[in-house]
Amino acid sequence: MRSCVLHLLLLWFVGSVSAVAENVRPNIVFILADDLGVGDVKCYGGERCQINTPNIDALARGGLRFTDAHVSASVCGPTRAAIMTGRYPWRLGKAHPGGAWGFVGPRYDTSTFTLGKMFQGTGYRTGYVGKWHLGTEMTTKDGEVQNETNVDYTKPLKIGPPQYGFDDSFILPGSLDMYPYAFARNNVWQGEVTAQKGWSAFNRVGPAEKDFQDHEVLETFYREGESFIDRQQDGEPFFLYLALTGPHTPTSPGRAFQGTSKLGVYGDFVMEVDHAVERVISALKRNGCYENTLVLFSSDHGAASYAGNILKATPGQIRLLEKQGHFSSGPHRGYKFSVYEGGLRVPLVAHWPAVIQAGGESGALIGLNDLMATFAEVAEAKLDAKNAPDSISFARLLRNCKRDGVRRNLIMQSIGPFVVRDDEWKLCLCPGSGTHGRYGNVPPSEKAWRKAVKRFGAAPMWNDLSNAPFVQLFNLSADLHEDHNLAADHPQRVAAMVALLRKQIQDGRSTTGPALTNDRDRININQRLPEFVRRQLK
Repeated sequence: MRSCVLHLLLLWFVGSVSAVAENVRPNIVFILADDLGVGDVKCYGGERCQINTPNIDALARGGLRFTDAHVSASVCGPTRAAIMTGRYPWRLGKAHPGGAWGFVGPRYDTSTFTLGKMFQGTGYRTGYVGKWHLGTEMTTKDGEVQNETNVDYTKPLKIGPPQYGFDDSFILPGSLDMYPYAFARNNVWQGEVTAQKGWSAFNRVGPAEKDFQDHEVLETFYREGESFIDRQQDGEPFFLYLALTGPHTPTSPGRAFQGTSKLGVYGDFVMEVDHAVERVISALKRNGCYENTLVLFSSDHGAASYAGNILKATPGQIRLLEKQGHFSSGPHRGYKFSVYEGGLRVPLVAHWPAVIQAGGESGALIGLNDLMATFAEVAEAKLDAKNAPDSISFARLLRNCKRDGVRRNLIMQSIGPFVVRDDEWKLCLCPGSGTHGRYGNVPPSEKAWRKAVKRFGAAPMWNDLSNAPFVQLFNLSADLHEDHNLAADHPQRVAAMVALLRKQIQDGRSTTGPALTNDRDRININQRLPEFVRRQLK
């Protein structure tokens, strides 16, 4: 009799979960870390990770871990723009006028279709908490373009998250080391912005709220995220975008986390990022919405090579962590800013108890620009053909991770040069790391170009720059560390991948549908060439 009762209860529970999954649109929470390397998370880094991340690991054990997920660029702003719009960031026009760092102007017009607008249009309550870094328009005292000296902090922002579809928002305009150091809630500045402050790492001194403290910011954000979840009591679905500021410099863990990691202060900060995940999950359980909430966790790109246990930004200091047995880039080459996998490949974990089977793993190619199409399918939102033209849904993998992924190719960038992924093949349209190398990426762009020009044996021509020795071709299925450049051996493969890039630029989209127009009139596939190369071009 007892076994029959237990069986009936089990059937009721399974039926209830199925009903939730089929009949009620889920809540969605997207947590984005800042400068977190794929190897900074234990469930990805394994023995090469010396930081405990029990909550992210638990998220993966109870859900689905993607092993071939990538950002659109190995630098913050472009990746965040791609996530928000479902478009490759190089399609967007120039940012609106603004000042330095957190004073940058809006990245795109308020008419742009965004995640926030998509969710609002289908009846979701939308919230954005954390690092914004997509540009704002501030009220100024003199009516001129915003800068470090002329912002009127007694008046609201003219353009911020509310203009892009977020009902509730609590943001820091830029990164934690980018002034102004002040929060804005629903476009209203919080506190008194009357101080001048700066932090470790780059020590950029600028306008700050008088009580603002760097080590309190991460906790402030996950508390605000909890508060948003706690306020959702009407039964309507919600979307929360929680953009954390760690472990981006300044490396500033809260007092409760200082000294908790055997690796040092960098490990402390990553552990607080991990704790933020715990706080979100606890809030969902507390409010009875845990089972039918899709939680995704990722990072905006790879780890910064200048970050670590030395609080001042120090070129290449991440290698000191590697000497301690911790590899932020996991088994990959390169870091933030580079064309290599260490800068572009990121952790991506999906957790949805009502739908996702625990312990899943998928090797499907994913771009974070795919989030808009994926969320649209999950939330039953309709996307017009002109919206999210570079976003491909991977929702089918949430329900069955054994299925093949839909995406076959992906366009990425470092701080300039393009990267083309086509199945297991990866083409970097530059001869080196794709960055100046000032902070530790090797080989530096200038040095690599000089070596390539010397090897070419003559002044290059424009049409030669998409061939060996000016490009790098890797087969990631056999060479995950990108040690063997095969461009000279496979010229037809290189040509095909360059043609793919040109076509996707010309079409204004990478998905099926009518051709669109890029916001920029001209997009050159040879991005940020060193000046000495430009002078020689024929």
